[in-house]
Amino acid sequence: MHAPTPTTAPPIVVTGGTGTLGRLVVARLLDMGRSVRVLSRGQRTDAAAPRSSTAPVEHLIADLATGGGVGPGLAGVETVIHCAGTASGDGEKARHLVQAATAAGVRHLVFISVVGADLIPMASPVDRAMFGYFGAKLDAERTVAESGVPWTTLRATQFFDLTLLTAQGMSKLPVIPVPSGFRFQPIDAGEVADRLVGLALGAPSGLVPAIGGPRIYDMAELVRSYLRAAGKRRAIVSMPIPGKAAAAIRAGANLVPDRAVGRRTWEAFLADRIGPGSERVGLGA
Repeated sequence: MHAPTPTTAPPIVVTGGTGTLGRLVVARLLDMGRSVRVLSRGQRTDAAAPRSSTAPVEHLIADLATGGGVGPGLAGVETVIHCAGTASGDGEKARHLVQAATAAGVRHLVFISVVGADLIPMASPVDRAMFGYFGAKLDAERTVAESGVPWTTLRATQFFDLTLLTAQGMSKLPVIPVPSGFRFQPIDAGEVADRLVGLALGAPSGLVPAIGGPRIYDMAELVRSYLRAAGKRRAIVSMPIPGKAAAAIRAGANLVPDRAVGRRTWEAFLADRIGPGSERVGLGA
């Protein structure tokens, strides 16, 4: 555990600091006494400092998609943790970020990517339409690596939160079509946040070993476990998915069995997130 650092040190910028991963990164940095600057498209305060934190957190409006506000947001900064990401356009966002980082003299740019970014091909419109997230992350990876800014990139498997949202959405159908042969290795976002913060406080390391959840599941198994936890009954049917990207996923390109370093299980996550009162926050619907 790192000792608290005086808040007179330059702030650490977290892009996407109000998102699933970013807000966890922000909380950990603040708990360690680091000052934080959150860049997001809207002025929000829901990623505020934990009650126990006396470290400052600053929220600035910046749009990575256009580059607006990014330059001022990086003024006086040495370290950037880039958590902002979407299903498309990540490469362009990374280009705007590295341009501003270069101008600001940033000494360490830390990027979160996804396992399989370099192995899942975007060979057809179907591949790009269904799995474009992987291609977008690879584009951003290359932009960061070629930027000239000292960098670290961590690839992670899918977060529990995204897996839950996917299962919830699928369960709205009376019959759930599940892609045949798809497997996933979901991981707790908090464990990824721990690793990102550790990397950000260290020296730039390039592409570091990936991080994956403790167990690999068939997609149908993930959906069934959610249905059991939520007290739902649905029929599940296997559905073949065409294309080279789907074939790569069936072959395990999105898995890292040799890096199953996550500790929290999917079952423990479900037990925590789905229970009495969960419907009130949209988790059991």
